[in-house]
This record gives sequence, C-alpha cells and structure tokens, in this order.
Amino acid sequence: MGRRGVRQRGRGAAAAAAFTATALALGLVAGCSGGAPSPTPSGEQDTSYFTGLPARQGPVLAVKIDNVRPARPHTGLGQADLVYVEQVEAGLTRLLAVFSSRLPPRVGPVRSARESDLELLRQFDRPALAYSGAQSALRPLIDAAPLEAVPPGRAPRAYERSGDRPAPHNLYLRPERALAAAGDAGDSSDIGFRFGPAPAEGRPAAAHTVRYPAARYTFTWSAADKGWRVAMDGTAAATTDGGPLAPATVVVQYTTIRPSEFGDRFGGVTPYTQTVGSGRALVLRDGRAVDTRWERRTATGDTSFTTAQGERMTFARGQVWIVLAPG
Repeated sequence: MGRRGVRQRGRGAAAAAAFTATALALGLVAGCSGGAPSPTPSGEQDTSYFTGLPARQGPVLAVKIDNVRPARPHTGLGQADLVYVEQVEAGLTRLLAVFSSRLPPRVGPVRSARESDLELLRQFDRPALAYSGAQSALRPLIDAAPLEAVPPGRAPRAYERSGDRPAPHNLYLRPERALAAAGDAGDSSDIGFRFGPAPAEGRPAAAHTVRYPAARYTFTWSAADKGWRVAMDGTAAATTDGGPLAPATVVVQYTTIRPSEFGDRFGGVTPYTQTVGSGRALVLRDGRAVDTRWERRTATGDTSFTTAQGERMTFARGQVWIVLAPG
C-alpha cells in the first residue's frame, strides 16, 4: 500500500521527551476537523495518521488496559489516538490503547497481553507494547513478534502501583519511561484510515450499543462534544484526568472471535479475535451511522473501510475507537 517509507525511530529518554514537548506545543484538540495528511517543508507528515489532527510522527506505544468494573475509571485513556475493544475470557473485554501524537503522564490500569494483540499490532511499524505480563506459553510468541515488549520485568521504572484500589487493578504506566526502555519503537505510519468530510451515505443515529457475552458498550452522540459519549455496562465512562470519553469516530468492526490455544488460570479459554480478513462494519461519525466493509488482506497490511458505493470511508478527525465485535 506504500505506507511504510523511511521512518524515524524514537530512541531513548531524549527522544521520548522531545516527542512529548512537540505534542504539547501543538495543543491538539480531540474534536477538530481538517484535511488529509500534508507534508511539511522538510517532507515530514504534519498530520496524525491515526486521528487526522496536526501532529508530528512520534513512536507508537500500545498499552493493554484493564476494563472490569473495579478498574474504572481509567487514567490517560482520553489522550489515546486509538482505542481497540477486545473480548477476553468469560465474555468480558479489555482495551488496547494506542498513543503516538500525545503522551499522558500516566496510563492504566495495565493488564496482561493476549495472542490477538500480536496480530492486531502487526499493521503498525514495530510498536512498543506495554502490558502487565502474559502466561508462560505466550511469552515466546511475544518475544518473536515484530514489536518492542516493555512489561514490568523489562521496564520496572515505567510502572507503579496505586494505593487507591486493590490489585491487580492498580498497576499504572509512565509512558515516557516505557518508550525510553523500548529503545527502537517505530514511528506512526499509515494503517489505512482516511479522514475528511462525511460521505452522503448513512442514516441519523442518536446512539448505538455493542454487546459482548458479559459486557456492553453504548455510544451516544453529543453535538456539544462533537463526539460519541461512551457508556460501559450502563455507566457513563470518564477518566480520572480528562472527564468524559467522547471519541469523534466509532468503528464497530464485526469479526470472527474463536477459541485460541490459550486459557486463564481458572480454566477459561482465551478468545482469539481475527483482524486479518474482511467483513462488515458500522462507522459512527457526526451523529450518523454508515454501513461499510472492512478489509485487511495480510497481517502487515492496512485495514481499509469502504462504503456501499465502493468509496473509502472517511472518519471525523479526533480519537477513534475500534470495537472488535462478534460477527
């Protein structure tokens, strides 16, 4: 797809600090709108591939986040560029938050990785992955994956426990320290998303609910926020550091969720969410719902979304949630 090109890498604490200073200077606003990525005089992209907002291309950090009731409210989630919702054991869900254009001081609570994360992250260019741990059988797959793994054992200074909630829902990440420990995490690159004016297709939608076996998400359009207010299991979702969650675009990506070869310590089978392939999707933006198709031909390929008319679906500029829902 021609999205890789030559990338610059975030190296060490100096790179992470410089990246954060640049992002803060840009003063990004989640609900903004604008054009497609455009080059700066130096040839660098000055627009985020993930949000369509002004941003220099910084290293990509993915963080696996707990999402059961005792883990809420979250911290730092509102500053993620992308948030993926994934099914885990017992029909519950966890989040995979992707940061690049902005780094919050603190993110969490952090939980363990799953096999599905490895396929999902292949579309990024060697991202850093922060997680609390993984079962022993999965660790060789993580070590072999094209990513920079930064669990507590490899980056102990990047993690801290909070005293305001019980373990295991109290582990938090310092993103700058995680990127410094990652060393060679790749910069953001085109993963197939397109931003711009809304297509003529679609229908008015005040709200939409996605159900998992033991979790549900409702997205309600808020004109004041220019985004979709998030409710988890019937409760409005907010962060400890940024107020209500209201992504500009929500993608409900229907996919195959099958049993994997892994399980939890209680005997539950870990689901595997397939993100390579194709299927139907529903895109929520600007108070409307648009039926689309998604396609990702290979693990290293982009994920593209097209309308019923065969045109590339455009997202509203700002944070994007991708809800990987049972097909």
